Amino acid sequence: MSDKKYWQSFGELNESDAFKQSAQNEFPEELSMEGLDGKGLLDAMSPRRDFLKFLGFSTAAAALAASCEIPVKKVIPYLNKPDELIPGMADYYATTYVSGSEIVPVVAKVRDGRPIKLEGNELSSITRGGTSARVQASVLDLYDTARLRYPVQMINGMPQEISTFDAFDKLASAAMAGLGGAPIVLLTCTLTSPTTKQIITEFLAKYPGSRHVQYDTDSHSGQLLANEASYGKKSIPSFHFEKAKVIVSLGADFLGTWLSPVEFAKQYSRGRKINEKSPEMSKHYQFESMLSLSGGNADDRY
Repeated sequence: MSDKKYWQSFGELNESDAFKQSAQNEFPEELSMEGLDGKGLLDAMSPRRDFLKFLGFSTAAAALAASCEIPVKKVIPYLNKPDELIPGMADYYATTYVSGSEIVPVVAKVRDGRPIKLEGNELSSITRGGTSARVQASVLDLYDTARLRYPVQMINGMPQEISTFDAFDKLASAAMAGLGGAPIVLLTCTLTSPTTKQIITEFLAKYPGSRHVQYDTDSHSGQLLANEASYGKKSIPSFHFEKAKVIVSLGADFLGTWLSPVEFAKQYSRGRKINEKSPEMSKHYQFESMLSLSGGNADDRY
C-alpha cells in the first residue's frame, strides 16, 4: 500500500484550531429553537423551517445510532462438501416459473444452494428470453420471513400450525384411515405438471370413488365454456399477435396480466416493429374501464 497522505485543506494539513473545532461539530449550522421557554414544540415561536430541521436531524441521528451495530454472521464450512459445489461460485439451472396461467421458462442463478436471480431462458421459442416483474420478484418469496413454514390445520375455524411434516403425515393418514373406504376429494389449484398429476392419480386409485378438483381464485372457466360452445373444444387458445393487422382488446390486459403476458409482449413487439420485410405496423384498439399496460400502449384507447 502507498504511504502517501492526502489533505482536503491547509487547515487539515496544519491541524489548525479552526479545523479541529469544525471537525468536532459535524453539523456546524446551529438549529435555532428560540422561543421555547419551557413550552412544547407546538407552542414555540420558532419558524417552521427550524422545526423541520430539528426534526430531520433527530430522525437521522436515531437511524444512524440504530444502524451502527452490525449483526454477527458466522461462516461455517461444509463438513462433507458436494463435489459439484464450489463455495462463492454461482450455478445456473433451467427451470420454469408457474403462476396461474402464466408459465415462463427461466434460468435460475444459484449460489451456495440459494436461488438469487431469475432471468428469461433465451432458448425458449415461446418467451424468447423475456420475463415480467412478477417473475423477477418471485425469488423473494423464498426469503419471506412471514411465510408458512409448516402445514396448518383448521380447528373450529381457527388455523393451527403443525410442528413437523412427519406429524402432518401421521395426522392425515390417521384421518383417512378412519374413513372406512369412503371417497375423498383432493382440492388443488390448476396443475400443469404431468408428474404431479400422475402422483395424484396413483394416490386417488387407493380410494375408490375419489376425485381431484382444481379451483383457481382467478378462473378462466368463462373462456373455457365460451370456446366449448363456439368451437366445440373446451380449451384456451394460443394467440399470435405478431400476425395480427388489427388488435381489439375488450378489457384484456394481454401485456400485463392476461393469460401469458410475457409471450404476448414478445409477439406484440414484433408486430409493431417496422422494417423492410414488414413495412406495416399493427393497429391496436383497447376498450377498458381502468388504465392498464395494454391500454397505455394502444393506438386508440376507449
